[in-house]
Amino acid sequence: MTSKHTFRIIFLIFFLLLNIGCDQISKNIVRNRISDYEHISIIKDTFTLTKVENSGAFLSLGDQMPYVFRLIILSGLPLLFLGYGLYYLFSNRNLPGTMQIALCFLIGGGIGNLYDRIVHGSVTDFMHLDFKIFETGVFNFADISIMIGVGILLFQSIKGKIKHRVVIERD
Repeated sequence: MTSKHTFRIIFLIFFLLLNIGCDQISKNIVRNRISDYEHISIIKDTFTLTKVENSGAFLSLGDQMPYVFRLIILSGLPLLFLGYGLYYLFSNRNLPGTMQIALCFLIGGGIGNLYDRIVHGSVTDFMHLDFKIFETGVFNFADISIMIGVGILLFQSIKGKIKHRVVIERD
């Protein structure tokens, strides 16, 4: 194993653990210091903290499903996808750097929420944004990581299509 490959592996593990760690530390603080549905205004009523335990998926989708289905759909399938994501991330040495970072955000966020679901039976959400013309659901740092990962991949995809279109137009 070359030193470049070793550094890559260490960097990826560090970045994954950083994503998971920020998520889990913030959730632990919220679980220990904020009561369920307590409303704490951080920036006037635009950014608030409200502790919510989400037994479903995104925006509580599926929280009314029978336990067995929730276990399979909300824990089993994500475990398979995250396992494949880790395999893909570490086995493909030629992935562009932005793709590696995006995958670390996606996988780190996914692991953070899956850990909650398995260990605590629900995902702790606590941040809420209200911009008057639109507002978010209640979310956590794992959700932010996932959205950053998706954003990076989307940006790279659009950038690639623009670059491809420019090349075609030159020819």
